[in-house]
Amino acid sequence: MKDEKKRPKRRRLRIALRVLAVLLVALVVAACASTDRFRAFGGAPSDATLARMHASPRFTDGAFRNAEPTEMMKASTWETSKHWLFGKEMRAPVCALPLFPEPAATLARPPSSGLRITWLGHSTTLLEIDGAVVLTDPNWSERSSPSTLVGPKRFHPPPLAIADLPRIDAVVISHEHFDHCDMETVRALAGRGAVFHVPLGIGAHLATWGVPPPQVVEHDWWEPAALPNGVKLVSTPARHFNGRGVPGRVGALWTSWSVVGPAHRVFFSGDTGLTDQFREIAARNGPFDVALLEIGQHHPDWGDIHLGPEGALEAFRMLGAKRLFPIHWATFGLAYHAWSDPAERLVSLAPAGVVLTPRLGEPTEPTTDPKTEPWWRAYPPTAAACP
Repeated sequence: MKDEKKRPKRRRLRIALRVLAVLLVALVVAACASTDRFRAFGGAPSDATLARMHASPRFTDGAFRNAEPTEMMKASTWETSKHWLFGKEMRAPVCALPLFPEPAATLARPPSSGLRITWLGHSTTLLEIDGAVVLTDPNWSERSSPSTLVGPKRFHPPPLAIADLPRIDAVVISHEHFDHCDMETVRALAGRGAVFHVPLGIGAHLATWGVPPPQVVEHDWWEPAALPNGVKLVSTPARHFNGRGVPGRVGALWTSWSVVGPAHRVFFSGDTGLTDQFREIAARNGPFDVALLEIGQHHPDWGDIHLGPEGALEAFRMLGAKRLFPIHWATFGLAYHAWSDPAERLVSLAPAGVVLTPRLGEPTEPTTDPKTEPWWRAYPPTAAACP
């Protein structure tokens, strides 16, 4: 009898959610259609790129596939929608987050150890490794969205202006989702002459945004590229998915990245779930001094395509890295957990001295000056208690 009473309520909620989804899509399209922002959806691959995509071992039955069977969603849409609408977690901080003051002054001096990492928010990091400089998944925009009016908004300003970046030898992009591949940021970096290394298919987006072809290198998994001072960049496997909101378009590949120098080695996960291929990455490109692994914007229902804190620790072990540097948290609210929960869970589960937790924008030399202060604990859930 109780189930029968609940059915009409569930039916009404499903209808309301569908109407809300349609209205949101219409709002985004309307916000983009009359402006240049419509280009944010990117472009379709050229015939030459499509030929490369079709020839890839990863491409089967008209699309790229993961190495393992992968579910995008493990629970029902109903359960997920309930959590999205009615969850009580503090999904965004109520206090201004601490940014390291004037990182440009520190970055003006080369790292004494030869390896320095500066986390600029979400999955954007500046890697200085054995004389080469690599920027990962750059996003300086106010929203993770094709629109400037709707979509997840930043928790904090970028800790470093694009104009204050040092010389960049390579910009790497892991996949085509808006929080990792941002049009306005790409355009700004392209204007500085940056060379972009991207998975197969993403070059079409960059071409649509006006990036000259000589500044774009598209990679299949395991394809390397040479950087200055003997540093090598390698596109390595990941377990994720593609999509940029355009039905019928052949989606781009997704990837992780290994940065291999004469003295140091760094792994950058992008977005990924657990995959046995981490062991092969370690065998081919390790041992890694640091693994930059996504911990936030996750949910158990997305366990095949995102790591979360527990998955990040398992990936860290599989990769055989010395230190774990958490990324993909504390900038955009894209999931249902409390904003600081991923970091808190990670440090509570990890062995002492393993996790690096610098402040946003704080240049860190992980082999000589590890930052392990849980700075987020000073930011409680009420504005009245802000430090």
